[in-house]
Amino acid sequence: MNEDTIRLVTIGRILRRRWRLLAVLAAVGALVGYGSSLLFPPSYTTSASVLLPGVWQERELMTQAEIATSSVVVDRTAAALNWSGVNGVKLQDRVGASAADGNIIKLSGTAETPERAQQLADQLAKQFVAFAGRMAGDGSDPGSAQPDQLRQLVIQTSQRITDLANAVGPGQTVENVQLRTELEKLRTALQEAVKKLDQVDPAANKANMVVMGAAARPTGQAPPTRTQLVAAGALVFLLLGVIGHLTAARMSRRLRTEPEIAAALGSELLGTVDVPGGRSRSRPTARGPRGWIRRLLGTDVRWDLPTPHASGDEAGRQLRYRRVCSRIREQLPAPRGLLVVVPEGDEAARRAADQLAVEAGSDPRLRVVGVPVSRPLLPDRDAESGALVVLSAGSWTAGELADLAGACADAEHELLGVVVAGLVQDRPKRSGGRRPGAAEPALAGAVASGAATGEGDEARRDPG
Repeated sequence: MNEDTIRLVTIGRILRRRWRLLAVLAAVGALVGYGSSLLFPPSYTTSASVLLPGVWQERELMTQAEIATSSVVVDRTAAALNWSGVNGVKLQDRVGASAADGNIIKLSGTAETPERAQQLADQLAKQFVAFAGRMAGDGSDPGSAQPDQLRQLVIQTSQRITDLANAVGPGQTVENVQLRTELEKLRTALQEAVKKLDQVDPAANKANMVVMGAAARPTGQAPPTRTQLVAAGALVFLLLGVIGHLTAARMSRRLRTEPEIAAALGSELLGTVDVPGGRSRSRPTARGPRGWIRRLLGTDVRWDLPTPHASGDEAGRQLRYRRVCSRIREQLPAPRGLLVVVPEGDEAARRAADQLAVEAGSDPRLRVVGVPVSRPLLPDRDAESGALVVLSAGSWTAGELADLAGACADAEHELLGVVVAGLVQDRPKRSGGRRPGAAEPALAGAVASGAATGEGDEARRDPG
């Protein structure tokens, strides 16, 4: 697992084998999200639209949006609302402005109630229009002149020039000609000024902004809502649970292949055997509140082990056990006695060791002992000629197996070899209720042999 690419099948295995734990984590995340929603009061957001007549460039619209949320406009808005304990600085984070299509500036306001949100958006739009008009000289300043008034003044001045030209005598004196020439020049200059004023007038009309109605009263909370916080908390904790499983599997140092296990023990691999039953019979027998919680959450069974493959027939499994027993007989001197060491908590290995003892009978005589891996301690050597380690792959680290080998050496048991047990799925029984023909005699012979050595009861016991 620590060297494999994370695939969807791995995620599916986590969800399938750890769904109880992940459900608890999601529930905890939902509670955290609900608690965080209590810390943040609900908020409501609405917006008002302001129309800017005339032709505007995109950067000009962005400038107007910045002006709408400037400190000057926001301070005027806060003063107009006169809310207790709320000034322009606090309102700065509650307002926003953006340029939309069609020369429209959308002004948004956020408050703790729908009524206040509506009042904030409307007042912000009103103060923005007033401030923009004052900047353009829309009559708020008594010393400023409106374009229409200037145009009317130019027309009156041109009429006065005409009256003065007519009042000049018809004589052709030098003084009269010079006076009429100066008046015509003045008239021409005024006409050019009127043309320029007409050209500037459309830009001046840009100050005539219009508020497009009152802001709508919001009917729902602004995100993140309480429901969103609860859902986000559950999702985040669920993802953290999955990521935690993947990280733990990546950092795992448990040995998964037979050569690695044999090398860690410093011994020879005598073979592999199959233990039927699948995951349901591989649960450890932990007791007490801690074991009950582990069984409730489903953490008492390893999730990172692959799904057991389909088992062969009974005859094939018995053949594997016979071959292992044959290799043991070849290496043991007479009288043949052997101590079978099984790590505590490894139920598959325990069942495999019991089956080996049944299959071996009295030649060799096998004594099965469980040893805690955390502090391994073996009984002293008696009539045994060596020790045999039986364990399952993917359950123990190299350091734990090295400690187990050291315990064998400390008890003066020569480590003869290692047998690896693997779980397989039971095949469904045939409709006639009979297994393949060769399996039944083989199993019957094994049980009879175990009964002769006093270990038949151990073989018939169901450790699951």
